[in-house]
Amino acid sequence: MLVWFLPLFLLFLLIGLPVFFGLLAAPGLLLYLNGQEKDITLLYRNVYNGMDSFPLMAIPFFMLAGELMNRGGITMRLVEFSQAMMGHFRGGLAHVNILSSMLFAGLSGSAVADTSALGSMLIPAMEKQGYSRKFAAAITAASSVIGPIIPPSGIMIIYAYVMGESVAALFLAGIVPGVMVGLGLMFMVKIMADKYDFPVATKKHTWGERGQASLKAFFPLLTPVIILGGILAGVFTPTEAAAVAVAYALFIGLFVMRSLKLSELPDVLGRAGLTSAVVLLLVGAAMAFKTVVSLSHAPEAMAEFVLALTSNPLILLFLINLLLFAVGMFLDAGPAIIILGPILGPIFVSLGVDPIHFAIIMSVNLTVGLATPPMGLVLFVASSVSGERVEAISKAILPFLAVEIVVIFLITYIPAISMTIPRLTGFAN
Repeated sequence: MLVWFLPLFLLFLLIGLPVFFGLLAAPGLLLYLNGQEKDITLLYRNVYNGMDSFPLMAIPFFMLAGELMNRGGITMRLVEFSQAMMGHFRGGLAHVNILSSMLFAGLSGSAVADTSALGSMLIPAMEKQGYSRKFAAAITAASSVIGPIIPPSGIMIIYAYVMGESVAALFLAGIVPGVMVGLGLMFMVKIMADKYDFPVATKKHTWGERGQASLKAFFPLLTPVIILGGILAGVFTPTEAAAVAVAYALFIGLFVMRSLKLSELPDVLGRAGLTSAVVLLLVGAAMAFKTVVSLSHAPEAMAEFVLALTSNPLILLFLINLLLFAVGMFLDAGPAIIILGPILGPIFVSLGVDPIHFAIIMSVNLTVGLATPPMGLVLFVASSVSGERVEAISKAILPFLAVEIVVIFLITYIPAISMTIPRLTGFAN
């Protein structure tokens, strides 16, 4: 009977039940109907156990670091730096939006934070320059998915926690795919800019003006260097790196740039706490959900079904990408990784796919799902920030989703894209 937990969960989502409650109600109801009341206690105890993890502490720290940098005006400096470098191109503000997302990704690792922080600044600016509001919201949402791909990444921390992989290896494997997504989006913007005669944002900056913008952005841009450098050098763990990022953000906000006030800290802490609570509750519920998955022997049944289709790993990777893309339309990336990772990961590792490579395929695919209709989370955030309807943004984002899908398949079938840096640094075989 427990094999019905997933269809029942999807039914709860369709009738509007929040994901957290759906993850607990579906297996809980089936356990009760199956006469397994003792396992219901195990299910709900695992909500706390799923959150009680030292590696997961990195998530609230990174979110707090992102909030501190956003409130301290650091986001604005990244935008000014991007504008100095790319604002003179046709479609300049769209390029600035994408480059700012790539830079902001090294600070927060959150697509939602990216959409909210950059969208509130760049969507009105783009609209003022003649872009349609739906296009401005669409490019903001599409580029925000770079946030969880380029390190640090909350999604990759969750994957490493669930699957027992190295956080550092996943961080390193995400660098090139994240840059590829950004460059692909810029290429699409260039095509559209030439076709629709997009405006130029600013005159071409002199090298002196670019130097000044670079100096202003120097301390924010140093953040990912400190985080990754410290992890790779063995100075601190990813969780400790997240705490260091918070301390660094506080220091430059309060004492270097002096753009952050002590009176603002309670609100910053509150916002970071609420965002972190949502993520960690989802992780806890998904880990409890995973308990029922193991009780139902669904992983074994899924493995038999998948391998019965074909034993060719290239065809299986294509099919799994389609499955992940469909799942990402309806389910947030974190819970999807916790539920599907233990089912799909071992299948592909047994077929000879490197576990780090599969982790990146899964993480990037489900991250792109954050921007796919009908339930993509960043679409709703972009709608809230811009005031544009989700349906209109969903249509405008389609060309950019096509680019991201192409990147997913390139990552899938050319392992060197994601595996070269981890192998060169000794974090992968």
